[in-house]
Amino acid sequence: MVSCKTIIANLSEYLDGNAPGEMRHKIERHLRGCRRCSAVYDSTRKMLVITGDERIFEVPVGFSDRLHSFLDNMISSSEA
Repeated sequence: MVSCKTIIANLSEYLDGNAPGEMRHKIERHLRGCRRCSAVYDSTRKMLVITGDERIFEVPVGFSDRLHSFLDNMISSSEA
């Protein structure tokens, strides 16, 4: 089974459609069984949709800090 750390490290390539076939299948299989990685995937995908929107928007104050803290905690807990 692929670790959460590996999933997070390859998530960008997966979202861009550039993950190699075997890794893509491993990520998809992992996402079906891991709620935490699925949440990161969904949040990241939604953020890409929002940032790809041509309309101007403001990111809430402190969002970046909260996002980085969440990701750091998730990666740390998956390593344990």
